[in-house]
Amino acid sequence: MDVFRTPDDRFENLPGWDHEPRYLEWEGMRVHYVDEGAGDPIVLFHGEPTWSYLYRTMIGPLVDAGHRVIAYDHIGFGRSDKPTDRQWYTYDRHSAVADHVLDELGVDNATVVVQDWGGPIGLRWAAEHPDRVARLVIMNTGLFTGKVSKGFLAWRDFAERTPDLPVGAIISGATATDVPPEVIAAYDAPFPTVESKAGAAQFPLIVPVDAESVGADVLTRVSDDLSRWQKPVLLAFSDSDPVFPHPRSGQVFTDLIPTAGEQVTITGAAHFLQEDRGEQIAAEIIAWMGA
Repeated sequence: MDVFRTPDDRFENLPGWDHEPRYLEWEGMRVHYVDEGAGDPIVLFHGEPTWSYLYRTMIGPLVDAGHRVIAYDHIGFGRSDKPTDRQWYTYDRHSAVADHVLDELGVDNATVVVQDWGGPIGLRWAAEHPDRVARLVIMNTGLFTGKVSKGFLAWRDFAERTPDLPVGAIISGATATDVPPEVIAAYDAPFPTVESKAGAAQFPLIVPVDAESVGADVLTRVSDDLSRWQKPVLLAFSDSDPVFPHPRSGQVFTDLIPTAGEQVTITGAAHFLQEDRGEQIAAEIIAWMGA
């Protein structure tokens, strides 16, 4: 199997990003992660086509509030290695990487923070390891049990037709604020070639679009587990996301999870709400955890 490793110099002098790169190995591939601070862990799961850089304005405040903060890059993203065969990428493999990383890092009593594809991966990990989870923070994601929005189907169609995904332009188009060119370049940094984008291009295609799709049964089981969840849950959804429209996307979780209260609306933010309002979201999480 051919694996692309993004040259390290692509990650030099990225704005707002001075974290020491750390690596684990999974099946011969390198998995990059950030691990800062001390205390009970907050695990930040990124989505598509981003990497842990998406959380850069949240990591510092969460660490300063007394937490250990972990953010890893899915295989195919960020500083992690990238198989060039799109068929390599499956939901089960991404979940297996999550299992390995959080086992190796000894994560326990965790606050799990998810967004976009981080939702199905992170919520599955939480549902399968409830004894290691203290809280859930759910943002702009879905349960992916076979029902998707028209906005998602349009995005899936675009990804299927565009293997050379314009990653930076996608980020810019899915934010409500003007993202500086140097920040857009940081999102482009992991993907210097078409081959390096195989995972990013494939992610939308592995979302179950009906009940018979691969993964729908697993996510239905996760949904069932969440319907019995008894630990604290914070829902924070933005007001301007066509993929996960407000307020009904958050309301799905409010209706499902017994401990989920009313969703917090992050105004002036689009799909990548961490990019638009990262410091505000960190403050919401800190206040909620301290309540």
